[in-house]
Amino acid sequence: QARVVESGGGLVQAGESLDLTCDVSGIGFTIDAAGWYRQPPGRQRELVATINRVGRTNYYSYSVKGRFTISRDDAKNMVYLQMKSLKPEDTAVYYCTAGSFIGAEYDPNSWGQGTQVTVSS
Repeated sequence: QARVVESGGGLVQAGESLDLTCDVSGIGFTIDAAGWYRQPPGRQRELVATINRVGRTNYYSYSVKGRFTISRDDAKNMVYLQMKSLKPEDTAVYYCTAGSFIGAEYDPNSWGQGTQVTVSS
């Protein structure tokens, strides 16, 4: 398993932007696929975005489509989530994952500890 560490969370106002960074490390480890999840307070964790091996983003949740962008830098084993036009409902703990695709299904197998994003109105 890889070691996954997120950073970049914080408190912003509605309409502002925030970038999350995910450092994936491990001996000889290279990222296959990656994804970001989030868990709003009192709610279930949800998948936000995934990116596959060739860097093609293949999924965004409806609630973030057009506002969030997932990307990767394989040379650095890093995954990013750019978040624009943030809304109070984007408030959540955001988790980065490293995983793979089984068919069309994303399967996370390494999780970060999460980073808090809070959007005030």
